[in-house]
Amino acid sequence: MGRFLIFVYGVVSYAIGLGGLVFFMLFIGGWDFLPFHIDSGTPGPTGTALLINVGLIVAFGLQHTPMARPAFKKGWTTVIPKAAERSTYVLVSGILMFAICFYWQTLSGTIWHYEHSTLRIATTTVQLLGWGMAVLASFLINHFELFGLQQVYFNLINKPEPSSDYTERFLYKIVRHPLQLGLLIGMWSTPTMTMTHLMLSATMTIYIFIGLHFEEKDLVATLGEDYEEYRKRVRMLIPFPK
Repeated sequence: MGRFLIFVYGVVSYAIGLGGLVFFMLFIGGWDFLPFHIDSGTPGPTGTALLINVGLIVAFGLQHTPMARPAFKKGWTTVIPKAAERSTYVLVSGILMFAICFYWQTLSGTIWHYEHSTLRIATTTVQLLGWGMAVLASFLINHFELFGLQQVYFNLINKPEPSSDYTERFLYKIVRHPLQLGLLIGMWSTPTMTMTHLMLSATMTIYIFIGLHFEEKDLVATLGEDYEEYRKRVRMLIPFPK
């Protein structure tokens, strides 16, 4: 029963975590079929908006990077079952992604706005390609391990988890972190760039680079010389050969 409950917890966490990510993509994309999106709000006091927005990103960063570090995991798994560690990370990440979308404050001003239908279609297409790249990259590594489902399933059937590894398949031959590159493309490719959108894209971009700094250190520590050699051959985010 304990293993089954952990599995159910993992499935619920997966749904919330993935749901938060998908909602964020649609929210920042400004899709009108949503009840609200990045550009649908009314501007309020600028100082208050800046404080709330920065606070949301800081809260996300303080959760997203420290909880992924080996030292935190080691201590955290003395409190919760090891199989539920990744699911808990995904659950909290999803909740915070929803929080960013629900509480992100509107700012006055527009940086650019494309009226021409061809430009709007082109930038929206690039945006969708970015989101698609991020999703595809998650499956090229191990989508279900990334979102915690593999861990709770292996725990359910009492099977040991495979050891950590990295891949050089397809997109990973071009850049080391295509998932993050896809997110960056999706956030910045928009036919309408308001100040509200700009602040979210810019602060998330800063966080992504901070998060990648720590992730790279962990990958080198875990995978050793193989990953070091991979780093020498393949760039982190810029898709040009070294």
